[in-house]
Amino acid sequence: MRYSLLVALGLSLAAPSLAVAAPAPSPELTKALSDSRRSEANRARDAYRHPAETLAFFEVAPGQTVVEYYPGGGWYTEILAPMLKGNGRYVAMPPASEKGLAAAKAMLERNKDWFGTVDVAPFSPTEPSTFPAGTADRVLTFRNVHNLIMAGDATAAKAFADFYGALKPGGILGVVDHRLPEEMDSAKEKQSGYIKRSTIIRLATAAGFKLVGESPVNANPKDTHDWPKGVWTLPPTYSLGEVDRAKYQAIGESDRLTLKFVKPAS
Repeated sequence: MRYSLLVALGLSLAAPSLAVAAPAPSPELTKALSDSRRSEANRARDAYRHPAETLAFFEVAPGQTVVEYYPGGGWYTEILAPMLKGNGRYVAMPPASEKGLAAAKAMLERNKDWFGTVDVAPFSPTEPSTFPAGTADRVLTFRNVHNLIMAGDATAAKAFADFYGALKPGGILGVVDHRLPEEMDSAKEKQSGYIKRSTIIRLATAAGFKLVGESPVNANPKDTHDWPKGVWTLPPTYSLGEVDRAKYQAIGESDRLTLKFVKPAS
């Protein structure tokens, strides 16, 4: 109860507009979520990742150009790419490293019939952005800002600058990541997978973004944020193997921040 009250209070103080409900998911999004080609394992994670509510909160809709930073194994790609296929554009932004780029291209190629043709705009921490400036409607990143922080402050700052540059004025940056409570040691951001709300806001604000909304949809009050192997102790990774597995399964996936930023129109 105390956790819920604190979250509600924090959200109301940070962004009064949060009282406005997110738009209902589009029919195209609903269809993508129910597609039988999604694996049972991925469908099972909907209960923790809330893709319909999350994407509706970020105001993702057909007809848009949507960039996903670091799509990884393609969990969100298999929702976004089919939803935008033929009516919009999905762009993958993997790391420019040889390994990261190869993995992304392989994932996209083996799903080409399902996803359609997907553009790839690799992210480099040292080279200029490969994505055309001012052409994206949405830039989304799911559980990746902590990786940027672990790679170094300069890499994190460069990524947010690239996100800002990619978006049209009025475009939205949607961020989901594992929440590190503000009162906990910031040093945990370098090793635990958790990251503070204030850190994400600092990076986004420094790049020029304005925080316009926050949703508790991906919050998990069972998560105490202090596990032996960080966030990877919890499902789906279970870094401790069978040790206390039932306990971690009962907790579920991590407590997550869901933040919406906008690139100001002027």
